[in-house]
Amino acid sequence: MFSYQAPQDLLAGRVILVTGAGDGIGRAAAHAYARHGATVVLLGRTLEKLELVYDELEAAGYPQPAIVPLNLETAAEHDYIELANQLQDTFGKLDGILHNAGILGPITSIEGYDPIIWQQVMQVNLNAPFLMTQTLLPLLRLAPEASIIFTSSGVGRRGRAHWGAYAVSKFGTEGLAQVLADELENISAIRVNCINPGATRTAMRVWAYPAENPQNNPAPEEIMPLYLYLMGPDSKAVNGQSLDAQGSGSA
Repeated sequence: MFSYQAPQDLLAGRVILVTGAGDGIGRAAAHAYARHGATVVLLGRTLEKLELVYDELEAAGYPQPAIVPLNLETAAEHDYIELANQLQDTFGKLDGILHNAGILGPITSIEGYDPIIWQQVMQVNLNAPFLMTQTLLPLLRLAPEASIIFTSSGVGRRGRAHWGAYAVSKFGTEGLAQVLADELENISAIRVNCINPGATRTAMRVWAYPAENPQNNPAPEEIMPLYLYLMGPDSKAVNGQSLDAQGSGSA
């Protein structure tokens, strides 16, 4: 497991957008960021789930979060412009984005893959993070220093049979992050990195590995050290990297 002890005030005064914040790793990240002082913008497609996380953060006494219901499968450019305007009007800046939302799609061969579902997976996992990031870059530039974290996967580094659009979308995510990191290096205070969460106790993992005992995998809360490290100022020198949340590295 990545080892990092985050200071209590690591993210004090920061505004961080978390996609897929309604459950799983997104919910855990929202809690972790809020616990360390951030105002978290909870983005997801299911309002009821976002409201539950909102209530949890409020009850814990963390900074008041914000809710943005948005379906990344159907969101268009004007939706991201509206999001940027909303964040600008409310907060005046954005200190970080965690691109956590994603869908798995079927575990099946390329030959048998439904083209419609292929487009859906690529839209949510790759096209939406591109459009959102592109639209929010001006707000990120207004922060003293900002962090963009994309979510990768082991199958986004080495392809495996039957992982289809999910694997391809994660290869694309790695490429997007590398290109953007290289473009922003030395001309901005924005850094861009990827996290591979590894086998984690989430609904997506259960769907992908139905024969696996979920209790053998760490809970999302247990892999948060890397998410905190890359979002906070201690990682200012880290850019263009793809790191493992359950790796042996430490900071």
